Amino acid sequence: MPLLRTHPVRIQPYFGFRSRSRLVLSARALRAPAPGFEGGNRLTAIRTMLAQFVTREARGVSVTLELQGQGRTLVRETAKTDDAGFVHFELALEPERDLPKDPVWEVVSLCWTNREGPQQVAAKVLVPGSEGRLGVISDIDDTIIETGISGSFSAIARNWRRILAQMPGERVAVGGADAFYGALGGGPIPGPAELRAGQRVPATHRPFFYVSSSPWNLFSYLVAFQRAKGLPLGPLMLRDWGLNRETLGSSSHGAHKRRSIDAILAMYPDLRFALIGDDTQGDLPAYAAAVEHYPLRVAAVFIRTTAGETFSQEEEAARALIEAAGVPLWLGESWETGQDFLRSVGFTPGGETEQIVRAVDKVPTAVEGG
Repeated sequence: MPLLRTHPVRIQPYFGFRSRSRLVLSARALRAPAPGFEGGNRLTAIRTMLAQFVTREARGVSVTLELQGQGRTLVRETAKTDDAGFVHFELALEPERDLPKDPVWEVVSLCWTNREGPQQVAAKVLVPGSEGRLGVISDIDDTIIETGISGSFSAIARNWRRILAQMPGERVAVGGADAFYGALGGGPIPGPAELRAGQRVPATHRPFFYVSSSPWNLFSYLVAFQRAKGLPLGPLMLRDWGLNRETLGSSSHGAHKRRSIDAILAMYPDLRFALIGDDTQGDLPAYAAAVEHYPLRVAAVFIRTTAGETFSQEEEAARALIEAAGVPLWLGESWETGQDFLRSVGFTPGGETEQIVRAVDKVPTAVEGG
């Protein structure tokens, strides 16, 4: 695309996260304009979405991450982008950095040089609070939004209008997701303000992490959707798509999610997690694997069931494993019933792990259909 070749290299930062001792953050070098999803007509929407997929990745770009604090640079690390334009930072923090009392977003700098000279962009890093005991790991596809992008070529074709022709604010969230996630998360949803390195911005009361089979090309779109619908923000663990069996095969969805969940649990050994998903892309087996390997770390599992669908043999086995482990399991067709359930047992945004476990234990281990 000759038009795209005229754009200088920019760095697209993704949301990072850190603990006391480690910081994880990824970004991508692209020769394409920054996405803009504010306003515009239908033609603008189509052009904006096409631009997210028709990109030129830049390999071999040196990117430097700088973490500021106490008026000085605490961490500086340089890495080069790979063949797909990605750069990944997994840094040991020495000395360790204390966690704030409540979750916050910290801001680090990513620096690089393009044909216009030295460049810098702010990247947000989620930091869970030191007093929290519960985090949330959630699916995205068909859990909070029907993306229409994961799966076979025919599935993509059937949903092209929603993918290309609708801006994030026009998309319809899964019913009740905003209230249900708000009850679990609590706290403010930070806006897209201009931030400087070293700043901190309050996050939701509980840290949220999102695991999805969607491609990284949809990162800005999904974040704009979450903002528009008032959903808690958190690091997104998406995938680098290729036109191959590994990407499009149904088994790859669960494998990606299991790897991502393992990484989050390993990062935060002092946190327990509520796992939220649906029954369309292997969430139940992936969550059962987490229960099996980390039996004391999963506080509860919430699965939105698709009306009229029956569980596969693998899903039935996963359900049995979760129940046998004594992990509270909620199954329902809509988040409205999940929200009603939380409210009926007195769950409030300020409660912690013990409260959510007590809430789910008020009813039989598996609640069908709300």
